Amino acid sequence: MAEFSALLATLNGILWHEYVLYAIVGTGVVFTVWSGFGQYRALTHGPAVIRGIYDNPDDPGAINHFQALSAALSATVGLGNIGGVALAIALGGPGAVFWMWVIGLLGMSIKLTEVTLSMLYRNTDDPDNPHGGPMWVAHKALEKKGMAGLGRTIGVIFCLTLLVSTATGGNMFQAWNVGELTQEYFNVPSWITGIILAVLVGSVIIGGIKRIGKVAGTLVPFMVVLYLGAGFYVLALNIGDIPDIFALIFKSAFAPTEATGAFIGGTAASAFLFGLKRAAFSNEAGQGSSPIAHSAAKTDEPAREGIVAGLEPFIDTIVVCTFTALIILSTGIWNRAPDIPLDTLPTAVHTEAGWQFSQIEAPGDDWVNDDRVMLIVKGDANETTGNALHRVEGIVAPADDGFVVNWVPLRSTAMPTAVDDGMYRTYVGATLTAKAFDSVTPGLGKWLVSIAAWLFAVSTMISWSYYGEQGMVYLAGDKAVLPYKFVYCLLIIIATLGLIKTDADLDNITGVGTAVMLFANIPICWFFGYQAMRAYKDYIARLKSGRMGPDHPPPHLDDLLSGRDVQK
Repeated sequence: MAEFSALLATLNGILWHEYVLYAIVGTGVVFTVWSGFGQYRALTHGPAVIRGIYDNPDDPGAINHFQALSAALSATVGLGNIGGVALAIALGGPGAVFWMWVIGLLGMSIKLTEVTLSMLYRNTDDPDNPHGGPMWVAHKALEKKGMAGLGRTIGVIFCLTLLVSTATGGNMFQAWNVGELTQEYFNVPSWITGIILAVLVGSVIIGGIKRIGKVAGTLVPFMVVLYLGAGFYVLALNIGDIPDIFALIFKSAFAPTEATGAFIGGTAASAFLFGLKRAAFSNEAGQGSSPIAHSAAKTDEPAREGIVAGLEPFIDTIVVCTFTALIILSTGIWNRAPDIPLDTLPTAVHTEAGWQFSQIEAPGDDWVNDDRVMLIVKGDANETTGNALHRVEGIVAPADDGFVVNWVPLRSTAMPTAVDDGMYRTYVGATLTAKAFDSVTPGLGKWLVSIAAWLFAVSTMISWSYYGEQGMVYLAGDKAVLPYKFVYCLLIIIATLGLIKTDADLDNITGVGTAVMLFANIPICWFFGYQAMRAYKDYIARLKSGRMGPDHPPPHLDDLLSGRDVQK
């Protein structure tokens, strides 16, 4: 597993080179300017569209605009909003939040473009079961130019990257986080959580996009309101700290953040890196995933669905991720003091594997096998933090008279020395956010984040299963769907078997999945984006001139949520 983690870390270093981040930002800037700040139309016209006043049962598609947005949001509003934000702050500091906002705003224009493009080229041979996404854009657009073979090749490449991201960020990241959280709070072995999740997800995805749309249309509003309501409560208790927190976010985005407590420090570059990575993972702008869900919407106006899609990064990143960030920062859980004082600190001995710290007794008896702790030490210069601090991971194991901590070796030229008089429990991803809630009201994080994590994870996994399914349909046809669904559910269980150990492993796995899709989809947006912009501007011109408008009042809310308003 150590070799596999090292391979993932190397791949991440290549795939998430700073120039890749510049490409994402640059793409967002270009389409923001090109669309005349299309974010405005998403925020003003988008809500009217999802309210159903433009829904038409005679249009091609399977689900209404609201269900399409809900299905796409159920994939984006997930554990990236709970665990991913915590990961960004833990590794990049408060400044990472600023760069999440940046990619959230720019991502609105990217989503508008990629979804409009996919709507232009979706396959509606079966009007009630359309297929769409970047693979169809590349295939059909290049076929029109006499390059069908190249289009098919690019489509296949995109689908392969889609399946990688489906297996990692859309599936294993979600299952692992829920398994860790449930084990932390309820002492339920992670693999049991994996089996339960697999059964729940399997029972939904077997029904296809219509069942996914109905479930997402019910789950997404409920879970967002639940989570934001609890967030308002925590922030109300810390209302006086909010201005200082915003000041810290802006300051840390452009200057190094000093090490304090559990946070070992970070440079402005690390804030930029982790903020953009986690935001790109969370709202999926540029990945080409959500166009697959939106392509199932009933509409004959491609740009209309693109405008609806522009709401996703705003809801996901600007609203939900910000709440998580403010909760973590206002409670101080991110830079807390040592959780466990130690009478005797471990000593380091140099070995072939690196500096090996001595085994120590884990104080207390509230441990379970394979619990994680960390020690903060001073050693060689750390480029990520801008100082000489490092985390040494410890693994708790049972002993004859209690529990002991075995430490992972640290590679360092200089002899490492502990800088605190204690060690920290390792709270990774969603668990850190839960502890933030707990620090305000004991037990709040245990129940709220546990419930939210289960809802967010299930909703994300059912939508991502559909994305991967559409990739398999493009690659191998409908006959591959059932075997794919079986493997997808099996991966949920595999993710909870203890293969992922630390937040670095988690970041590496999801980072690879996100990056490979960006590499495949961003060039498609650049090559064919002008067609999306042309369709968008034509739509806005007709909308502004009054040549197009709703021809019926909003449907009843029950009909909108269930999709009955578009049933013939």
